Amino acid sequence: MTFNPLYSLAGLLVGVLVGLTGVGGGSLMTPILVLLFNFHPAAAVGTDLLYACLTKSVGSLIHGWKKSVEWRVVGWMALGSLPATIAALYLLSRLGPPSHSIVDPIKLTLGCMLLLTGAALLAKERIQAWARRHDGQDNPVLTRNLTILLGLLVGAAVTVTSVGAGAIGATALLVLYPRVPLARIVGTDVAHAVPLTFVAGIGHWWLGTVDFSLLGSLLIGSVPGIIIGSSLASHVRETILRRTLAVILIIVALNLIL
Repeated sequence: MTFNPLYSLAGLLVGVLVGLTGVGGGSLMTPILVLLFNFHPAAAVGTDLLYACLTKSVGSLIHGWKKSVEWRVVGWMALGSLPATIAALYLLSRLGPPSHSIVDPIKLTLGCMLLLTGAALLAKERIQAWARRHDGQDNPVLTRNLTILLGLLVGAAVTVTSVGAGAIGATALLVLYPRVPLARIVGTDVAHAVPLTFVAGIGHWWLGTVDFSLLGSLLIGSVPGIIIGSSLASHVRETILRRTLAVILIIVALNLIL
C-alpha cells in the first residue's frame, strides 16, 4: 500500500463537492482518474465503486438515523439493480482481463452517462415542477414496476461506468415519487447506492480491477473533504454549484466521447 498525495488531493476536492451538492462522487472521480491520472477505465471504475460504497455507507447511516429513507423504495430498486449488477459483472468477466480493446467502449459509455448526469442536474428544477403538477396521477402498481425498472437500468450503468446512482437515480425518483420530500429522496438514493456499489465493487475486485493503494489515497482526502463541504453547504448557493458542476460534467463527457 503506497500513498500518493495527488490522489488524496483529488479525493479532497471531490469530497468537498459531494458535501456541497450531494452529487459528483462517481461522476467526477472516475473521469479524473481516467483523464488526469491516466488510469485504465476498468481500474478507475472498479476502484471508484468501492470508494463510493465506503463513503455512502456513512451517509446512509446518517440518513437512516434521521429516518429520511424510504426503505420500501430501496427494496424495489434493489430488486432490479442487484440482478442487473450481477449480469453486467458476468458480461465483463466474459470480455476477459482489462485490455485496450475495451477502453473505447467504456469511455464512450462513461461519457454518455456523464452527459445524462449533467442534463439531469441542469433540469432538476423543471423536473421537480413537472412532478408536482402531475402529483395526483400516480398508480401504485405502475410506480412499483417503474421503480424496479429504474433499479435495473441504474444497476447496469453503475457497474460498467460507476456513474448514475446519484443525480440520475435521484432525478428519476423525484418523478416517480413527487409527494416524497426531497430529503427522503436523497436519503433513499444514497441508501440504495450502498448495496449496489458493494456488490459491483466486490465483483470488480474479483475481476482484478480495483487498485487498493489508489482507494486508500482517495479516502484519506475525501473524508475530510466531505466534512468541509457539508459544513460550508449552508453558506453557498446550491443552484450555482449544481449548474457549475453540470457544465463541468458535460465538458468532461465531450472529452471522453469525441
